[in-house]
Amino acid sequence: MRVIVADDAVLLREGLIRLLTESGHEVVAAVGDGDALVEAVVTHRPDVSVVDVRMPPSHTDEGLRAAVEARRRVPRTPVLVLSQYVEVSYADDLLATTGGAGGGIGYLLKDRVAAIDEFLDALNRVAAGGTVLDPEVIGQLLVRRRRDDPLTALTPREREVLALMAEGRSNTAIARALVISDGAVEKHVRNIFTKLDLPPDATTHHRRVLAVLTHLRA
Repeated sequence: MRVIVADDAVLLREGLIRLLTESGHEVVAAVGDGDALVEAVVTHRPDVSVVDVRMPPSHTDEGLRAAVEARRRVPRTPVLVLSQYVEVSYADDLLATTGGAGGGIGYLLKDRVAAIDEFLDALNRVAAGGTVLDPEVIGQLLVRRRRDDPLTALTPREREVLALMAEGRSNTAIARALVISDGAVEKHVRNIFTKLDLPPDATTHHRRVLAVLTHLRA
């Protein structure tokens, strides 16, 4: 794949470049600020970009805002955002850029980079148009649920399936994780779409994204 790396921390940036290169990918640009990221995405149209949330000048959310702008300038460009800490609002902002139309997006804690196979798998899923969310983000979303949670109509098993969907898992991967059949997962997914009142005329992929957005905002 052709990859852009955006991180102002030189050691991490160089480490990512080496990891990606040794894994057979081509790093077409390596930048250290948000403006350079947007310019690089517009110029190179990469298969995926790996972006740190916090970059100069304020080291708050410049990387995230640059990723959102890059997706505005180059719709559906895949972006995997890395963060030192769990910030649920960041994941929510990034998912909002899908507009229900898909396009690879991911939000992982930087610790996941140390688990090389897990990180590369997430990168591949995002590049392929999937949605990948760190399990710790999912956990915090579950903690902050409100009483008017639109997911209250879901059964405990359907909630488990939806949480795994939000991590970017395929139906087959969900079946393996829950030790149930692919057919059972498909049934649960259909029930989730129905109970969340998602539009029946949307494609299956789009409905999955809409279901994840509902999950995040609940």
